[in-house]
Amino acid sequence: MFTHRPERLRSVSYVGVHQYFLTFCTFQRAKHFVTAEHVQLTLSQIQRAAEQERFAIPAYCFMPDHVHMLVEGLSDSSDLRMFIKLAKQYAGYYFSKATGNRLWQPYVYEHIVRSDESSEEIVQYILENPLRKKLVASLLDYPFLGSCTVTREELLQSYK
Repeated sequence: MFTHRPERLRSVSYVGVHQYFLTFCTFQRAKHFVTAEHVQLTLSQIQRAAEQERFAIPAYCFMPDHVHMLVEGLSDSSDLRMFIKLAKQYAGYYFSKATGNRLWQPYVYEHIVRSDESSEEIVQYILENPLRKKLVASLLDYPFLGSCTVTREELLQSYK
């Protein structure tokens, strides 16, 4: 169990046109993301927050007890902290209403994608999560990964 808030970089405003690799973990690492219904409910609320804060989600993967996302600010006013707050708030509220369970642990882990880093490598890491955890033998068999900017087929094609 995590006992402290991850440090944020003081020199970074988290506002603007930047890419971030995010991980949201479920409360007490409960395996909530094993049904399409729970994943879709959560994803729709994360997308709602992304639209509000002008973020794209080029890749995501829902694992049983966490979700990885590559997100990208689309405007000078795209605010990562507000996106995270709204995404967790919206998804947590509707998930709790539907299931009676708390969805998220208090903190989020983020990594600012630097200009010298490859977002393709981050997408590869995100997509390969189910393979590393031996949940499936092929990504084609894992239903809870995708993109909000391209089709699933386009995402998997670009991965190869």
